[in-house]
Formats: sequence, structure tokens, C-alpha cells
Amino acid sequence: MIGGAVAVAPSASAASLPAACNLPLTQTKEASTSVNLRSGPGTSYTSLGILATGVKFTEYCTKDYAWSYGKVTSGANKGKLGWVKYSLLNPIES
Repeated sequence: MIGGAVAVAPSASAASLPAACNLPLTQTKEASTSVNLRSGPGTSYTSLGILATGVKFTEYCTKDYAWSYGKVTSGANKGKLGWVKYSLLNPIES
């Protein structure tokens, strides 16, 4: 430490959010129907796989409440990160 200043790196979760994210949050949701997991926030982006109805998805942020970025937490694509159409995800009631 020189001059009393300490540099602190941003947290891993904040540093890893895509630039397209403009509304950070964390919420567990599930697919309301079969839906594409995409590489970006829009239908023109590559599909990374299909999430079946009921597949769990941890939402980390949204792009204008139109697309959700997060991680698949169940099903065949478990562990993948990507974008899902916001309106096709339902909050899980506790």
C-alpha cells in the first residue's frame, strides 16, 4: 500500500454482467412455455438451446424488461448463461 489507497476490484457478479444489462436484479423464475436461450437480447441472436416448460432460470438482470439475462438452473441446459424473453418467464411463488 502506497499513500494509503487500496484498489478494490468489482464483485465477480457485477463484473460479469453483459453491457446490455440495464436493470440488475436476482430472481428465480421458470419458463412458462418452451423458449430459446439466446446469446444476446433479441431473436436475431443465436439459440444456445431450448428451455422446456418449467425449467428454472436465475435472472441476474434485464434489458428494458424485454429480455432477461441469467443462468439455467435445471433441465438439459443446466449451467448455461444466456438471454430469455422476459414475458416467457414466471416468478416462482414461495
